[in-house]
Amino acid sequence: MRTDGAERAERLTATRACPECDGVIPIDERYVDWCDSCDWNVDPDPAGPRPGRVAAVRRTLARRYGEQLADEMGRGGDLGRPRRDAATVAAFALALLVHGVTVAVAVAGVLLIVLGWSTVVQPVIGVVALAVSVVLWPRPARPPRNAPVLYRADAPELFALIDEVGAGVGTAGVDAVVVDARFNAAVTAYGYRGRRVLFLGLPLWRVLSPRERVALLGHELGHFAHGDIRYGFITGQALHTLSTWHYTLARTPVRGLMELFVNAVTFLPRQAVLGLLLLLDHLSLRASQRAEYLADADAARVGSTEAAVGLLDRLLLFRTVDSELRRVSAAASMRGGRSGHEAREQAERSLWEGLTAHVGAVPEREVERLRRVGTRRGHSVDSTHPPTHLRRQCLLAGGPQPATVAYGDARLAATATELAAAEALLARQVVRDRVI
Repeated sequence: MRTDGAERAERLTATRACPECDGVIPIDERYVDWCDSCDWNVDPDPAGPRPGRVAAVRRTLARRYGEQLADEMGRGGDLGRPRRDAATVAAFALALLVHGVTVAVAVAGVLLIVLGWSTVVQPVIGVVALAVSVVLWPRPARPPRNAPVLYRADAPELFALIDEVGAGVGTAGVDAVVVDARFNAAVTAYGYRGRRVLFLGLPLWRVLSPRERVALLGHELGHFAHGDIRYGFITGQALHTLSTWHYTLARTPVRGLMELFVNAVTFLPRQAVLGLLLLLDHLSLRASQRAEYLADADAARVGSTEAAVGLLDRLLLFRTVDSELRRVSAAASMRGGRSGHEAREQAERSLWEGLTAHVGAVPEREVERLRRVGTRRGHSVDSTHPPTHLRRQCLLAGGPQPATVAYGDARLAATATELAAAEALLARQVVRDRVI
């Protein structure tokens, strides 16, 4: 019987010839066979899901502005802080116009109800207008109810780390940390007092090294430091309003005369909303791209250049992480009875350690393949981020920087203890409820 060590050695020594250039290709049945000399089979499934029209335009703009800014940085240019240039001012003015339309709809609804009370049709239209304005009315975000929320009293060491990172990038910390099951992280403000909240995706946090975690916090807090206008209340809410209008007025499949009539009536409003949404994207995305590059520089400043680059490489493993979580969840749910209950409990207890080990076992060759695929496809975290390979390129061009925020064993153990309850709850959600 072969041991695990023997099987691992066999995977490392098995090779084949490249059909394109006759180069030597190491074979690992767990991953794609590809040639690092000619890139044969580096991207065996290049056709991904087709994005919607808005997402496609955003991705095109993000790539264009990302390339322009990366070229500026490559020529020795200093991006500086996001400037209030003409495009930023125009974006802010357009956002105010969008909110003005919402106010006008609300006022029109009140007038139709009050002044047309003697009729039947006008008050009904007024109620509809008021309902629409309530849906579109700009309002601050609220903390989610289905995810663990930590405050300073719950996790003093974690908040101390966040405060230290914030000071390192020139901003304050956060008021709350929401721990969820996404392979991502983000910051926003909630409530009318603008309290800051950090959304910390536990799958991403667990697969990062300590210094990469510091880099992650530096990047996210950098968005506060550099004033990304798409994260701002006015512009962000205007984008939400236009997206809601665009969804509401979306063309419906034609099955009869009624759908044809509705599509004809909504055609002009739909095109107008789409035009405004794309215009606001066009005006705000360049400043947003600049803020992303500056946030990457903040990540390198507090966590080190090596850690910031490592963080970007980890982001390329999102499909690997998603597949592993789904595999564990499906395997635990297939067994019934008492043995199934015990299997689910065991899966919950070992979920995060198993995920960390699984990602840690991904060979560097597979990571390099994903880098090359990302370069070909223009991979980005979402449709508004610069291409990941350009972010990586700019970090490496800036030269190596040491870490300025320490995350040693004592702090690592303390923060792990503070996150333990959230980890247990999210493990249960992932394994039993498949919240991934």
